Amino acid sequence: VQLVESGGGLVQTGGSLRLSCATSRRTASNNGMAWFRQAPGKERQFVAAISWNGAGTHYVDSVKGRFTISRDRAKNTLYLQMNSLKPEDTAVYYCAAARSSWIYSRESDFVSWGQGTLVTVSS
Repeated sequence: VQLVESGGGLVQTGGSLRLSCATSRRTASNNGMAWFRQAPGKERQFVAAISWNGAGTHYVDSVKGRFTISRDRAKNTLYLQMNSLKPEDTAVYYCAAARSSWIYSRESDFVSWGQGTLVTVSS
């Protein structure tokens, strides 16, 4: 499964960005998906996940109320709307497709990964 992220860039503290992840039709229809991020010098961490139909979502505490994960199954695309960005949100963001349809947050539950897109938040 090919996943292709886009939408990263440089933004000031308090700004917004929307990340996109293009995927195959089958993945967009059947698989749970998620966003992870890896900051410089740190391990990759879970950010947000969404079920196959978008009915269920789950977020890491540090982004609750600021980030929104969504998907458009007709466009085969996963999104991450990021508002009120902070310097600590600086990282490479990865989208991932899960092994089945529900919500997962452990890396071992994901079978396909994108190449990542860099988000830099300046102070």
